[in-house]
Amino acid sequence: MRRFDRIGVLLRAVVLVMALWVTGSVAMAQAPGSAAPATTTDRLAALEKSSADQAAAIAAAQTAGDNAWMLVSSALVLLMSGPGLALFYGGLVRKKNILGTMMQTFAMMTVITVLWAMVTYSLAFGEGSGFIGGLHNVFLRGVGLTPDPKYAATIPLQTFMVFQLMFAIITPALITGAFAERMKFSAMLVFMVLWALFVYSPMAHMVWGKGGFLNASLGGRFPCLDFAGGTVVHVTSGVSALVTALYLGKRLGYPREPMPPHSVVLSFIGACLLWVGWFGFNAGSALNAGTLATSAFIATHFGAAAAAIGWSAAEWLRNGRCTALGAISGAVAGLVAITPASGFVTPMSALWIGLIAGVCCYLMVVKVKAVFGYDDSLDAFGVHGAGGTVGALLTGVFASSAINPIFGAGKATGLLEGNRGQILNQAMGVAVAWSLSIVGTLVILFVVDKLVGLRVSEEDERTGLDLSQHGEEGYDFAN
Repeated sequence: MRRFDRIGVLLRAVVLVMALWVTGSVAMAQAPGSAAPATTTDRLAALEKSSADQAAAIAAAQTAGDNAWMLVSSALVLLMSGPGLALFYGGLVRKKNILGTMMQTFAMMTVITVLWAMVTYSLAFGEGSGFIGGLHNVFLRGVGLTPDPKYAATIPLQTFMVFQLMFAIITPALITGAFAERMKFSAMLVFMVLWALFVYSPMAHMVWGKGGFLNASLGGRFPCLDFAGGTVVHVTSGVSALVTALYLGKRLGYPREPMPPHSVVLSFIGACLLWVGWFGFNAGSALNAGTLATSAFIATHFGAAAAAIGWSAAEWLRNGRCTALGAISGAVAGLVAITPASGFVTPMSALWIGLIAGVCCYLMVVKVKAVFGYDDSLDAFGVHGAGGTVGALLTGVFASSAINPIFGAGKATGLLEGNRGQILNQAMGVAVAWSLSIVGTLVILFVVDKLVGLRVSEEDERTGLDLSQHGEEGYDFAN
Protein backbone atom coordinates (compact mmCIF):
# COMPACT_ATOMS: atom_id res chain seq x y z
CA MET A 1 0.00 0.00 0.00
CA ARG A 2 2.80 2.41 0.80
CA ARG A 3 4.18 1.86 -2.70
CA PHE A 4 0.86 2.86 -4.29
CA ASP A 5 0.59 5.90 -1.98
CA ARG A 6 3.97 7.12 -3.17
CA ILE A 7 2.96 6.66 -6.82
CA GLY A 8 -0.26 8.62 -6.24
CA VAL A 9 1.63 11.50 -4.62
CA LEU A 10 4.05 11.58 -7.54
CA LEU A 11 1.22 11.70 -10.11
CA ARG A 12 -0.53 14.53 -8.28
CA ALA A 13 2.71 16.50 -8.26
CA VAL A 14 3.13 16.06 -12.02
CA VAL A 15 -0.46 17.17 -12.67
CA LEU A 16 0.01 20.24 -10.46
CA VAL A 17 3.18 21.29 -12.32
CA MET A 18 1.47 20.91 -15.70
CA ALA A 19 -1.51 22.94 -14.55
CA LEU A 20 0.73 25.76 -13.34
CA TRP A 21 2.63 25.76 -16.70
CA VAL A 22 -0.61 25.97 -18.75
CA THR A 23 -1.95 28.74 -16.53
CA GLY A 24 1.23 30.76 -16.94
CA SER A 25 1.21 30.36 -20.70
CA VAL A 26 -2.38 31.59 -20.96
CA ALA A 27 -1.63 34.55 -18.73
CA MET A 28 1.35 35.54 -20.86
CA ALA A 29 -0.73 35.28 -24.03
CA GLN A 30 -3.42 37.56 -22.52
CA ALA A 31 -1.01 40.04 -20.96
CA PRO A 32 -1.06 43.63 -22.27
CA GLY A 33 1.45 44.18 -25.12
CA SER A 34 1.53 40.55 -26.20
CA ALA A 35 1.24 39.68 -29.95
CA ALA A 36 -2.28 39.32 -31.23
CA PRO A 37 -3.33 36.14 -33.07
CA ALA A 38 -2.24 36.22 -36.74
CA THR A 39 -4.84 37.58 -39.16
CA THR A 40 -5.59 36.24 -42.65
CA THR A 41 -3.65 39.16 -44.17
CA ASP A 42 -0.60 38.36 -42.04
CA ARG A 43 -0.68 34.72 -43.05
CA LEU A 44 -0.95 35.63 -46.77
CA ALA A 45 1.96 38.04 -46.45
CA ALA A 46 4.06 35.35 -44.78
CA LEU A 47 3.20 32.89 -47.54
CA GLU A 48 4.12 35.42 -50.22
CA LYS A 49 7.46 36.12 -48.50
CA SER A 50 8.15 32.40 -48.24
CA SER A 51 7.34 31.92 -51.93
CA ALA A 52 9.57 34.83 -52.93
CA ASP A 53 12.40 33.45 -50.81
CA GLN A 54 12.01 30.04 -52.44
CA ALA A 55 12.02 31.58 -55.94
CA ALA A 56 15.16 33.57 -55.11
CA ALA A 57 16.84 30.44 -53.77
CA ILE A 58 15.92 28.49 -56.91
CA ALA A 59 17.23 31.29 -59.15
CA ALA A 60 20.46 31.46 -57.16
CA ALA A 61 20.88 27.70 -57.44
CA GLN A 62 20.28 27.82 -61.21
CA THR A 63 22.79 30.64 -61.61
CA ALA A 64 25.36 28.75 -59.57
CA GLY A 65 24.85 25.55 -61.59
CA ASP A 66 24.90 27.29 -64.96
CA ASN A 67 27.93 29.35 -64.01
CA ALA A 68 29.82 26.28 -62.83
CA TRP A 69 29.11 24.47 -66.10
CA MET A 70 30.18 27.47 -68.17
CA LEU A 71 33.46 27.89 -66.29
CA VAL A 72 34.19 24.18 -66.79
CA SER A 73 33.28 24.53 -70.48
CA SER A 74 35.65 27.48 -70.81
CA ALA A 75 38.45 25.35 -69.38
CA LEU A 76 37.56 22.51 -71.77
CA VAL A 77 37.75 24.82 -74.79
CA LEU A 78 41.14 26.10 -73.65
CA LEU A 79 42.20 22.44 -73.32
CA MET A 80 41.48 22.14 -77.05
CA SER A 81 44.17 24.72 -77.82
CA GLY A 82 46.83 23.68 -75.36
CA PRO A 83 47.55 20.83 -75.13
CA GLY A 84 45.02 19.46 -77.67
CA LEU A 85 45.75 21.34 -80.87
CA ALA A 86 49.40 21.90 -79.95
CA LEU A 87 49.98 18.15 -79.67
CA PHE A 88 47.83 17.32 -82.70
CA TYR A 89 49.67 19.76 -84.98
CA GLY A 90 53.02 19.20 -83.29
CA GLY A 91 52.99 15.49 -84.04
CA LEU A 92 52.12 16.06 -87.69
CA VAL A 93 55.19 18.16 -88.55
CA ARG A 94 58.81 17.04 -88.86
CA LYS A 95 60.69 16.84 -85.56
CA LYS A 96 62.78 19.93 -86.33
CA ASN A 97 59.58 22.02 -86.27
CA ILE A 98 57.66 20.65 -83.31
CA LEU A 99 58.43 23.47 -80.85
CA GLY A 100 57.90 26.15 -83.47
CA THR A 101 54.51 24.66 -84.33
CA MET A 102 53.42 24.24 -80.73
CA MET A 103 54.66 27.72 -79.87
CA GLN A 104 52.35 29.21 -82.48
CA THR A 105 49.33 27.77 -80.66
CA PHE A 106 50.65 28.81 -77.26
CA ALA A 107 51.26 32.34 -78.53
CA MET A 108 47.57 32.61 -79.43
CA MET A 109 46.67 31.73 -75.84
CA THR A 110 48.58 34.79 -74.67
CA VAL A 111 48.35 37.41 -77.41
CA ILE A 112 44.67 36.90 -78.27
CA THR A 113 43.74 37.01 -74.56
CA VAL A 114 45.27 40.47 -74.12
CA LEU A 115 43.83 41.69 -77.42
CA TRP A 116 40.39 40.37 -76.42
CA ALA A 117 40.42 42.32 -73.17
CA MET A 118 41.55 45.48 -74.91
CA VAL A 119 39.26 45.67 -77.94
CA THR A 120 38.18 42.52 -79.78
CA TYR A 121 35.49 41.48 -77.29
CA SER A 122 33.89 44.86 -77.80
CA LEU A 123 34.13 44.55 -81.59
CA ALA A 124 32.58 41.08 -81.50
CA PHE A 125 29.85 41.45 -78.88
CA GLY A 126 29.41 45.14 -78.23
CA GLU A 127 26.46 47.01 -79.69
CA GLY A 128 27.16 48.43 -83.12
CA SER A 129 26.03 47.87 -86.69
CA GLY A 130 24.92 44.64 -88.32
CA PHE A 131 28.52 43.91 -89.32
CA ILE A 132 30.75 44.99 -86.43
CA GLY A 133 30.36 45.91 -82.78
CA GLY A 134 31.23 49.25 -81.27
CA LEU A 135 33.87 50.40 -78.81
CA HIS A 136 31.59 50.65 -75.77
CA ASN A 137 33.25 47.69 -74.05
CA VAL A 138 36.93 48.40 -74.78
CA PHE A 139 39.18 47.37 -71.88
CA LEU A 140 36.15 45.36 -70.69
CA ARG A 141 34.33 48.49 -69.61
CA GLY A 142 30.81 47.54 -68.54
CA VAL A 143 31.61 43.82 -68.56
CA GLY A 144 30.81 42.93 -64.97
CA LEU A 145 29.44 40.15 -62.81
CA THR A 146 25.77 40.68 -63.60
CA PRO A 147 24.16 38.83 -66.53
CA ASP A 148 23.28 40.36 -69.87
CA PRO A 149 19.86 38.81 -70.69
CA LYS A 150 20.39 39.18 -74.44
CA TYR A 151 23.36 36.84 -74.30
CA ALA A 152 22.86 34.65 -71.21
CA ALA A 153 20.35 35.40 -68.46
CA THR A 154 21.75 33.14 -65.75
CA ILE A 155 25.52 33.62 -65.87
CA PRO A 156 27.71 36.68 -65.20
CA LEU A 157 28.66 38.64 -68.30
CA GLN A 158 32.32 38.06 -67.45
CA THR A 159 31.72 34.30 -67.65
CA PHE A 160 30.17 34.73 -71.09
CA MET A 161 33.12 36.93 -72.07
CA VAL A 162 35.78 34.42 -71.02
CA PHE A 163 33.92 31.53 -72.66
CA GLN A 164 33.87 33.40 -75.96
CA LEU A 165 37.55 34.28 -75.50
CA MET A 166 38.45 30.60 -75.75
CA PHE A 167 36.84 30.48 -79.21
CA ALA A 168 38.80 33.56 -80.24
CA ILE A 169 42.03 31.81 -79.15
CA ILE A 170 41.63 28.53 -81.01
CA THR A 171 40.29 29.97 -84.27
CA PRO A 172 43.50 31.68 -85.48
CA ALA A 173 45.53 28.80 -84.01
CA LEU A 174 43.78 26.48 -86.48
CA ILE A 175 45.15 28.52 -89.39
CA THR A 176 48.73 27.76 -88.36
CA GLY A 177 48.32 24.23 -89.69
CA ALA A 178 48.29 25.52 -93.27
CA PHE A 179 51.59 27.43 -93.10
CA ALA A 180 53.39 25.04 -90.74
CA GLU A 181 57.16 24.81 -91.13
CA ARG A 182 57.67 27.99 -93.18
CA MET A 183 56.37 31.26 -91.64
CA LYS A 184 58.39 33.62 -89.44
CA PHE A 185 57.27 33.76 -85.83
CA SER A 186 57.22 37.57 -85.90
CA ALA A 187 55.12 37.59 -89.07
CA MET A 188 52.74 35.05 -87.54
CA LEU A 189 52.15 37.33 -84.53
CA VAL A 190 51.39 40.42 -86.62
CA PHE A 191 49.22 38.43 -89.03
CA MET A 192 47.13 36.87 -86.24
CA VAL A 193 46.55 40.17 -84.43
CA LEU A 194 45.27 41.79 -87.63
CA TRP A 195 43.25 38.70 -88.53
CA ALA A 196 41.53 38.66 -85.13
CA LEU A 197 40.64 42.32 -85.53
CA PHE A 198 39.46 42.37 -89.13
CA VAL A 199 38.20 38.85 -89.85
CA TYR A 200 37.22 37.07 -86.64
CA SER A 201 35.62 40.01 -84.82
CA PRO A 202 33.20 41.03 -87.59
CA MET A 203 32.24 37.43 -88.32
CA ALA A 204 31.57 36.70 -84.66
CA HIS A 205 29.47 39.85 -84.40
CA MET A 206 27.43 39.07 -87.49
CA VAL A 207 26.53 35.57 -86.28
CA TRP A 208 26.40 35.94 -82.48
CA GLY A 209 26.48 39.66 -81.63
CA LYS A 210 23.59 41.98 -80.81
CA GLY A 211 22.00 43.14 -84.06
CA GLY A 212 24.28 40.92 -86.15
CA PHE A 213 23.46 40.54 -89.83
CA LEU A 214 23.36 36.73 -89.57
CA ASN A 215 22.16 36.38 -85.97
CA ALA A 216 19.33 33.83 -85.81
CA SER A 217 18.32 34.46 -82.19
CA LEU A 218 18.40 38.27 -82.19
CA GLY A 219 16.62 39.01 -85.46
CA GLY A 220 19.37 39.09 -88.08
CA ARG A 221 18.57 39.84 -91.73
CA PHE A 222 19.63 36.30 -92.71
CA PRO A 223 19.18 34.05 -89.64
CA CYS A 224 22.05 31.61 -90.08
CA LEU A 225 22.00 28.70 -87.63
CA ASP A 226 25.46 28.38 -86.12
CA PHE A 227 25.27 26.96 -82.63
CA ALA A 228 28.96 26.83 -81.76
CA GLY A 229 31.04 28.20 -84.63
CA GLY A 230 30.74 26.37 -87.94
CA THR A 231 31.03 29.61 -89.89
CA VAL A 232 32.62 31.82 -87.23
CA VAL A 233 35.40 29.40 -86.29
CA HIS A 234 35.88 26.67 -88.88
CA VAL A 235 34.94 28.22 -92.22
CA THR A 236 36.87 31.42 -91.49
CA SER A 237 39.96 29.62 -90.23
CA GLY A 238 39.87 26.93 -92.94
CA VAL A 239 39.42 29.31 -95.86
CA SER A 240 42.01 31.72 -94.45
CA ALA A 241 44.36 28.75 -94.11
CA LEU A 242 43.98 27.93 -97.80
CA VAL A 243 44.59 31.53 -98.83
CA THR A 244 47.70 31.68 -96.64
CA ALA A 245 49.08 28.41 -98.00
CA LEU A 246 48.62 29.63 -101.57
CA TYR A 247 50.15 33.04 -100.83
CA LEU A 248 53.22 31.59 -99.08
CA GLY A 249 53.84 28.84 -101.59
CA LYS A 250 54.99 25.29 -101.01
CA ARG A 251 57.53 24.05 -98.52
CA LEU A 252 60.99 23.32 -99.90
CA GLY A 253 60.92 19.92 -101.56
CA TYR A 254 57.13 19.54 -101.51
CA PRO A 255 55.74 17.26 -102.93
CA ARG A 256 58.88 15.50 -104.19
CA GLU A 257 60.35 14.77 -100.78
CA PRO A 258 58.34 12.72 -98.28
CA MET A 259 57.31 14.76 -95.23
CA PRO A 260 55.57 12.28 -92.94
CA PRO A 261 54.45 13.16 -89.39
CA HIS A 262 57.30 12.67 -86.95
CA SER A 263 55.02 11.34 -84.18
CA VAL A 264 51.51 10.05 -84.84
CA VAL A 265 51.44 9.14 -81.14
CA LEU A 266 51.51 12.83 -80.16
CA SER A 267 48.84 13.60 -82.75
CA PHE A 268 46.71 10.74 -81.46
CA ILE A 269 46.85 12.10 -77.91
CA GLY A 270 46.10 15.59 -79.20
CA ALA A 271 43.09 14.41 -81.18
CA CYS A 272 41.64 12.64 -78.15
CA LEU A 273 42.09 15.81 -76.08
CA LEU A 274 40.34 17.76 -78.83
CA TRP A 275 37.42 15.32 -78.72
CA VAL A 276 37.05 15.73 -74.94
CA GLY A 277 37.46 19.50 -75.07
CA TRP A 278 34.87 19.76 -77.84
CA PHE A 279 32.13 18.89 -75.35
CA GLY A 280 32.78 22.25 -73.73
CA PHE A 281 32.97 23.88 -77.16
CA ASN A 282 29.52 22.65 -78.27
CA ALA A 283 27.56 21.77 -75.14
CA GLY A 284 28.88 24.90 -73.45
CA SER A 285 27.37 26.96 -76.26
CA ALA A 286 23.95 26.26 -74.73
CA LEU A 287 25.09 28.84 -72.13
CA ASN A 288 23.38 26.90 -69.35
CA ALA A 289 23.38 23.44 -67.82
CA GLY A 290 19.96 22.48 -69.19
CA THR A 291 18.57 19.99 -71.65
CA LEU A 292 19.97 21.81 -74.70
CA ALA A 293 23.49 21.25 -73.35
CA THR A 294 22.68 17.54 -73.08
CA SER A 295 21.46 17.43 -76.67
CA ALA A 296 24.55 19.25 -77.97
CA PHE A 297 26.84 16.98 -75.94
CA ILE A 298 25.30 13.82 -77.45
CA ALA A 299 25.25 15.22 -80.99
CA THR A 300 28.94 16.12 -80.67
CA HIS A 301 29.93 12.63 -79.62
CA PHE A 302 27.81 10.89 -82.24
CA GLY A 303 29.02 13.15 -85.04
CA ALA A 304 32.70 12.54 -84.22
CA ALA A 305 32.25 8.78 -84.03
CA ALA A 306 30.36 8.55 -87.33
CA ALA A 307 32.92 10.73 -89.13
CA ALA A 308 35.83 8.62 -87.90
CA ILE A 309 34.07 5.58 -89.34
CA GLY A 310 33.28 7.38 -92.61
CA TRP A 311 36.88 8.53 -93.15
CA SER A 312 38.30 5.12 -92.18
CA ALA A 313 35.86 3.26 -94.45
CA ALA A 314 36.76 5.48 -97.43
CA GLU A 315 40.46 4.99 -96.69
CA TRP A 316 39.99 1.22 -96.38
CA LEU A 317 38.17 1.01 -99.71
CA ARG A 318 40.91 3.01 -101.43
CA ASN A 319 44.03 1.56 -99.79
CA GLY A 320 42.95 -1.76 -98.37
CA ARG A 321 43.45 -0.65 -94.75
CA CYS A 322 42.62 2.18 -92.37
CA THR A 323 45.28 4.13 -90.50
CA ALA A 324 45.40 5.68 -87.03
CA LEU A 325 46.10 9.08 -88.61
CA GLY A 326 43.06 8.70 -90.84
CA ALA A 327 40.81 7.71 -87.96
CA ILE A 328 41.76 10.68 -85.78
CA SER A 329 41.54 13.05 -88.77
CA GLY A 330 38.04 11.75 -89.46
CA ALA A 331 37.02 12.29 -85.83
CA VAL A 332 38.22 15.91 -85.96
CA ALA A 333 36.36 16.42 -89.26
CA GLY A 334 33.18 15.14 -87.61
CA LEU A 335 33.64 17.45 -84.64
CA VAL A 336 34.05 20.34 -87.06
CA ALA A 337 30.95 19.49 -89.08
CA ILE A 338 28.67 18.90 -86.09
CA THR A 339 29.68 22.17 -84.44
CA PRO A 340 27.11 24.45 -86.14
CA ALA A 341 24.40 21.77 -85.90
CA SER A 342 25.04 20.46 -82.38
CA GLY A 343 22.30 22.51 -80.73
CA PHE A 344 19.71 21.92 -83.44
CA VAL A 345 19.74 18.26 -84.50
CA THR A 346 18.73 14.87 -83.12
CA PRO A 347 21.29 12.15 -82.35
CA MET A 348 20.38 10.25 -85.53
CA SER A 349 20.84 13.36 -87.65
CA ALA A 350 24.22 13.89 -85.98
CA LEU A 351 25.26 10.45 -87.19
CA TRP A 352 24.38 11.37 -90.77
CA ILE A 353 26.19 14.69 -90.60
CA GLY A 354 29.31 13.02 -89.20
CA LEU A 355 29.29 10.23 -91.77
CA ILE A 356 28.90 12.63 -94.71
CA ALA A 357 31.57 14.97 -93.36
CA GLY A 358 34.05 12.14 -92.79
CA VAL A 359 33.83 11.02 -96.41
CA CYS A 360 33.81 14.55 -97.85
CA CYS A 361 36.84 15.70 -95.86
CA TYR A 362 38.75 12.56 -96.80
CA LEU A 363 38.15 13.30 -100.48
CA MET A 364 39.24 16.91 -100.00
CA VAL A 365 42.50 15.89 -98.34
CA VAL A 366 43.35 12.97 -100.63
CA LYS A 367 41.82 13.87 -104.01
CA VAL A 368 41.19 17.60 -104.32
CA LYS A 369 44.47 18.62 -102.68
CA ALA A 370 46.39 16.34 -105.06
CA VAL A 371 44.56 17.68 -108.12
CA PHE A 372 45.28 21.34 -107.35
CA GLY A 373 48.68 20.74 -105.76
CA TYR A 374 48.50 23.33 -102.97
CA ASP A 375 50.58 22.76 -99.82
CA ASP A 376 48.13 22.93 -96.94
CA SER A 377 50.70 21.41 -94.59
CA LEU A 378 48.40 19.93 -91.96
CA ASP A 379 45.14 20.00 -93.96
CA ALA A 380 43.55 22.90 -92.11
CA PHE A 381 41.41 23.70 -95.13
CA GLY A 382 40.57 20.09 -95.97
CA VAL A 383 39.26 19.46 -92.45
CA HIS A 384 38.10 22.82 -91.11
CA GLY A 385 37.22 24.77 -94.24
CA ALA A 386 35.50 21.88 -96.01
CA GLY A 387 34.09 20.32 -92.83
CA GLY A 388 32.74 23.64 -91.58
CA THR A 389 31.08 24.37 -94.92
CA VAL A 390 29.48 20.92 -95.13
CA GLY A 391 28.31 21.13 -91.53
CA ALA A 392 26.83 24.61 -91.92
CA LEU A 393 24.80 23.58 -94.98
CA LEU A 394 23.64 20.30 -93.45
CA THR A 395 22.49 22.20 -90.36
CA GLY A 396 19.89 23.84 -92.58
CA VAL A 397 18.73 20.40 -93.69
CA PHE A 398 18.54 18.53 -90.37
CA ALA A 399 17.72 21.29 -87.84
CA SER A 400 14.71 20.31 -85.74
CA SER A 401 12.34 22.53 -83.76
CA ALA A 402 11.88 19.63 -81.33
CA ILE A 403 15.50 20.14 -80.25
CA ASN A 404 15.67 23.93 -80.47
CA PRO A 405 12.60 26.00 -81.49
CA ILE A 406 14.77 29.02 -82.22
CA PHE A 407 12.18 30.59 -84.53
CA GLY A 408 9.31 30.06 -82.08
CA ALA A 409 7.16 27.18 -80.91
CA GLY A 410 5.51 25.28 -83.74
CA LYS A 411 7.62 26.90 -86.47
CA ALA A 412 9.71 24.74 -88.80
CA THR A 413 13.47 25.06 -88.43
CA GLY A 414 15.21 22.98 -91.09
CA LEU A 415 14.53 21.72 -94.60
CA LEU A 416 13.25 18.32 -93.47
CA GLU A 417 10.61 20.09 -91.37
CA GLY A 418 9.51 22.19 -94.32
CA ASN A 419 11.58 25.37 -93.92
CA ARG A 420 13.18 25.47 -97.36
CA GLY A 421 14.36 29.03 -96.86
CA GLN A 422 16.81 27.97 -94.18
CA ILE A 423 19.12 26.50 -96.80
CA LEU A 424 19.38 29.98 -98.33
CA ASN A 425 20.17 31.45 -94.90
CA GLN A 426 22.88 28.87 -94.33
CA ALA A 427 24.32 29.46 -97.79
CA MET A 428 24.40 33.19 -97.10
CA GLY A 429 26.30 32.61 -93.85
CA VAL A 430 28.81 30.41 -95.64
CA ALA A 431 29.19 32.90 -98.50
CA VAL A 432 29.83 35.78 -96.10
CA ALA A 433 32.39 33.72 -94.18
CA TRP A 434 34.21 32.68 -97.36
CA SER A 435 34.21 36.21 -98.80
CA LEU A 436 35.39 37.92 -95.63
CA SER A 437 38.09 35.30 -95.09
CA ILE A 438 39.45 35.47 -98.65
CA VAL A 439 39.50 39.25 -98.97
CA GLY A 440 40.53 39.99 -95.40
CA THR A 441 43.30 37.40 -95.34
CA LEU A 442 44.76 38.50 -98.68
CA VAL A 443 44.94 42.13 -97.59
CA ILE A 444 46.47 41.24 -94.24
CA LEU A 445 49.06 38.94 -95.81
CA PHE A 446 50.07 41.66 -98.25
CA VAL A 447 50.48 44.22 -95.48
CA VAL A 448 52.45 41.88 -93.20
CA ASP A 449 54.67 40.76 -96.07
CA LYS A 450 55.57 44.37 -96.78
CA LEU A 451 56.14 45.18 -93.10
CA VAL A 452 58.21 42.26 -91.80
CA GLY A 453 58.23 39.59 -94.50
CA LEU A 454 56.23 36.40 -94.16
CA ARG A 455 58.46 33.49 -94.95
CA VAL A 456 61.65 32.26 -93.31
CA SER A 457 64.77 32.02 -95.45
CA GLU A 458 65.63 28.79 -97.26
CA GLU A 459 68.46 28.17 -94.81
CA ASP A 460 66.16 28.66 -91.80
CA GLU A 461 63.53 26.41 -93.32
CA ARG A 462 66.06 23.63 -93.81
CA THR A 463 67.34 24.12 -90.27
CA GLY A 464 63.81 24.05 -88.87
CA LEU A 465 61.69 26.52 -86.95
CA ASP A 466 62.82 25.24 -83.56
CA LEU A 467 66.39 26.42 -83.96
CA SER A 468 65.93 29.25 -86.45
CA GLN A 469 63.02 30.95 -84.68
CA HIS A 470 63.45 29.96 -81.04
CA GLY A 471 67.03 28.77 -80.62
CA GLU A 472 66.09 25.45 -79.06
CA GLU A 473 65.19 21.90 -80.02
CA GLY A 474 62.24 19.76 -79.13
CA TYR A 475 64.37 16.63 -78.89
CA ASP A 476 67.94 16.43 -77.68
CA PHE A 477 68.85 12.78 -78.11
CA ALA A 478 72.55 13.45 -77.42
CA ASN A 479 71.74 14.02 -73.77
